[in-house]
Amino acid sequence: MGSRDLRRIYAIDPQRWKVLEEKAPPGIPWAAVATNGTLCFTIGEGPNDDRYLRRFVPHVGFSETDRISCPEFTGSYLSYDGEHLYLSQWYKHRILKLDTNGNIMRVIEIAAEISGHAFVDRMIYVVRGTEQNGESWTIARLDPREEKPEIKDIAVVPFACRSLTFDGELFWSNYRAEDSIICFVLPS
Repeated sequence: MGSRDLRRIYAIDPQRWKVLEEKAPPGIPWAAVATNGTLCFTIGEGPNDDRYLRRFVPHVGFSETDRISCPEFTGSYLSYDGEHLYLSQWYKHRILKLDTNGNIMRVIEIAAEISGHAFVDRMIYVVRGTEQNGESWTIARLDPREEKPEIKDIAVVPFACRSLTFDGELFWSNYRAEDSIICFVLPS
């Protein structure tokens, strides 16, 4: 997990909820996703918080040379389909499928701000809504294999959430106003 405010990333023991390791990334950690034995982070760098994709190898760290600019230097949350990275752009209301060089392969319009997304059984689950006027979020599901994916809201999120992941059984999100991490199941 990462802390934007502290500019740190942490390895957490999921059984005991204890910090196993702490590292300083080369900027502000906005999001991370596991990618075949490594992690990929969205990192904000410099005075303009320009966004880059950075690879992190456990027990080694960040590569000094492996840095890819996010399209338009903007992007936040990441998901991975086993082959490609998907990067969301919060205020552009879209998820981008990227190739290994960070080039856009596909644009998926989400029609709302994006506060996290994750792949589960080849489907994308996305937290979408608005940060304005007290925050209002839903979790939607879409099939990225469709030419124009139908986005279907399947649950209301009753808190101001940030990020989304799935551990094979439960979804997890950050309830930032309460400094908490929440796990949950979705209705079928």
